Amino acid sequence: MSTAVSIAAGVALGTAAVAAFCDHRRGEIPNWLTLPPLVFAPLVYGLAFGLEHALQSWGAALLGGLVPYFLFRRSAMGGGDVKLFASLGAIMGFDLLAGVEIQLWAFAFAMLGAGAALAWRGRLLATLGNALAAGLEPLLPRRFHRDPSAELSTSIRMGGSILAATSVFAAPHLLLVWSAP
Repeated sequence: MSTAVSIAAGVALGTAAVAAFCDHRRGEIPNWLTLPPLVFAPLVYGLAFGLEHALQSWGAALLGGLVPYFLFRRSAMGGGDVKLFASLGAIMGFDLLAGVEIQLWAFAFAMLGAGAALAWRGRLLATLGNALAAGLEPLLPRRFHRDPSAELSTSIRMGGSILAATSVFAAPHLLLVWSAP
């Protein structure tokens, strides 16, 4: 199964790379990239390894897309990102929590990138202060409430962060194949 895992890691990495390119160029991740893995990955796992692996791939897709879907419903994330996370979960379906791990790494990379961009513009400390004020707002009297700054609602393209996260997750699986005698 180690060869199958490496193939899945390579496919996931390729999918994330194309998604990052499309996201960078057009600001959207296309359906032709994200929807086929949701159908074909469980099918391939089922044909190659049995029904249990097919169901595990579907479960990984569901877990990978669950939190992003809730963020999408709150207008905090794009639909393409949600489908990409679910697709990566399905592709990496040999591990039920693979999509969740990629998701956590992607959010960490996005946070670091946003912090670096704010620091470059000289707005990091002001934005952190506004975020702290927004977090404490329910505890403070109304006279201390203030309007949030634009940085708290600026959109971030996640494609590059998802590619970096997929690379971190897939690299050990790919390196194992290349280092095997």
